[in-house]
Amino acid sequence: MFVLGDAPAGDYAWFPENASTFAADNDWLFGMISIVCIIFFIPIAFALFYFALKYQKPKGAPAESDTSHNTPLELAWSIGPSFFLVGMFVFGAKAYLDHRTVPDGANEVGLQGFKWGWTFNYGGGVYNPELHILIDEPTKLSMRSSDVIHSVFVPAFRAKKDVVPGRYNYMWFKPTVATEKVSDAELQAAIEATKAAGGEWDHDRWQFTKDGYRFFDLYCTEYCGKNHSKMQTVVVVHETLEDLNAWIEKYSKRQEETNPVEYGETLYNQRGCKGCHSIDGSKRVGPSFQESFGNNRVFASGEAIVADENYIRESILYPKAKVVAGYQPVMPSYKGQLSDDDIYCLIEYLKTVSAHSGKTEGGENIEASSSEDALSDAETATE
Repeated sequence: MFVLGDAPAGDYAWFPENASTFAADNDWLFGMISIVCIIFFIPIAFALFYFALKYQKPKGAPAESDTSHNTPLELAWSIGPSFFLVGMFVFGAKAYLDHRTVPDGANEVGLQGFKWGWTFNYGGGVYNPELHILIDEPTKLSMRSSDVIHSVFVPAFRAKKDVVPGRYNYMWFKPTVATEKVSDAELQAAIEATKAAGGEWDHDRWQFTKDGYRFFDLYCTEYCGKNHSKMQTVVVVHETLEDLNAWIEKYSKRQEETNPVEYGETLYNQRGCKGCHSIDGSKRVGPSFQESFGNNRVFASGEAIVADENYIRESILYPKAKVVAGYQPVMPSYKGQLSDDDIYCLIEYLKTVSAHSGKTEGGENIEASSSEDALSDAETATE
């Protein structure tokens, strides 16, 4: 079935695309084991039905006893299959050791799993929810979880590994197929359609990223809570180091011409905020951003304050310092992951989506200073 399923040249196949050095070995091993199982299954199943029919007795007939046996036959069906089992074990053990032996000089990318998203650390303060790597170069993922057990799975690479809280784990792979880039016209049409719909980028619909790259899927395959099914991202394989470095440079910081609110929205979509905080008032793991800036916050401790720039900054860097009543302290800290400019842009974006922006419960304006001034004061106090 799997051989016939992969044979047609169409979009559907039993296996996803073969895109790494592991994929070819694993597919061959899976095929070999399946064929051996079929070779044994067919005659055994045939013999089962044949002997059941041949030696059936009428109801109530006495059972017959036959203690004779055929020693060569018994040795053959006991020892013969053992050679196949040992062969399967040897090939499987070799494949497993290959998966666990990272080659020298592998490119390293940090991975953090959290409910419900992924963050990849490219060094130099560059974090992104997408995994971008280089073709024909081994890549090692140094992985950790900030809450519960997750599991990284890239079907096209035939690579899977659990991410466990309280410890580091790793996996590696060497991609052999580069992802294509769509035409500028196709990309621009998708951007305009997304803006017209007023929604966020839909990878399933367009099948390429906002930068125009085709991609391979990356899933969490360990059930981790209510939004487990949404915990997926993309893997982009670049053909040249220059193209990969250009992508990393693009997301290393906000470009001067980029509006802070627009960049804050980008951070909201890319850094995992949208997985826990809605912007339409609906309740998720954390409070809605529609109820954030300018709203009167009541905390689990009984304390209450108005959510201003300093509160938002503290919530991003030290999320467990003040936990809103009715919610659990599960948000990870973004200290060291977001620059002061990133936080400033997020605050400016929150102001545009908050129903309470700039107002207290009594309607008085609370914006005594700008976000930049507040961030500067908070940074000085921290130092």
